[in-house]
Amino acid sequence: MPADMKTYDAGRLLLTILGPTACGKTALAVAVADRLNGEIISADSRQVFRGMDIGTGKDLDEYNLEGRSIPCHLIDIRDAGEEYNLYQFQNDFINAYNAILAHGRRPIMCGGTGMYVESIIRAYQLPDAPIDEDYRSDLERFSDEELTERLASYIKLHNHTDTETRDRLVRALEIQEFRKEHPEAFTRLPAMRHLVVGVSFPREVVVERIRIRLRQRLENGMIDEVKRLLDSGVPKERLLKYGLEYKHVARYLTEDYPYESMYENLYTDIRRFSKRQMTWFRRMERNGVNINWIDGTNDMNSKVDKVLQLYFEAENALSDN
Repeated sequence: MPADMKTYDAGRLLLTILGPTACGKTALAVAVADRLNGEIISADSRQVFRGMDIGTGKDLDEYNLEGRSIPCHLIDIRDAGEEYNLYQFQNDFINAYNAILAHGRRPIMCGGTGMYVESIIRAYQLPDAPIDEDYRSDLERFSDEELTERLASYIKLHNHTDTETRDRLVRALEIQEFRKEHPEAFTRLPAMRHLVVGVSFPREVVVERIRIRLRQRLENGMIDEVKRLLDSGVPKERLLKYGLEYKHVARYLTEDYPYESMYENLYTDIRRFSKRQMTWFRRMERNGVNINWIDGTNDMNSKVDKVLQLYFEAENALSDN
């Protein structure tokens, strides 16, 4: 861990506002931050990239509230086309979190990338483990079953993520071997307490909000944005990996892929993505994360008041302990 990553007192409270795409979580987080003297840490795996604005829904104007600018961290910190992973996110989060506390302000994490959010709330320790070709070659003689058995001797297998494919299995073992020799190379999150708030809508409302927002993005220059990325040298293959808007619009621009087909397939994929987000959040709840769900159909003032009530109750509880 870099030397400049300081930690703070264990009673510090992190507010997280999460929810599926098109639920209005950014606008809520900004309004709450304004009332709490807070700063926002984005937990979105694509908003870190410069030049990817419309397709990722950065909505930078939302961070200006009645002439007041609400600081937001971890947006536009990498060039489009670069690699960015969970380990880097955690380290960037730590620096942003500590900077906010040093300013005497309250940190608020906001985003819909479930893995990023959960890695902070559940304090994942992640490695900067390099690829070890010799170790990988040595593993080639073992079956998947034998490798799974070996991994189970290192860690309790809570889910099947690490064993879905042989590549994942080998990487998980590689990380565990690295951990034995380099325990200091893993992320160490500052001690903090958590209040997690989720924004929910009836499914049919979410679907309609997705449809409206997709039309708006297409009308407001999303296709031109993807064209600029391609023209600037971002490989098409990288845009395909970014998924959703960038995948479908890149195909529309470079293949025989009619506009209406692009639109319908993208609309379908965003709806499916929204369902996967909710599935992730529900799994977090089953794993012990308490998410306080609030009704997204309420007016903004009511939602802000509810979040503030939950926040001050949590803060007071910490003060009493």
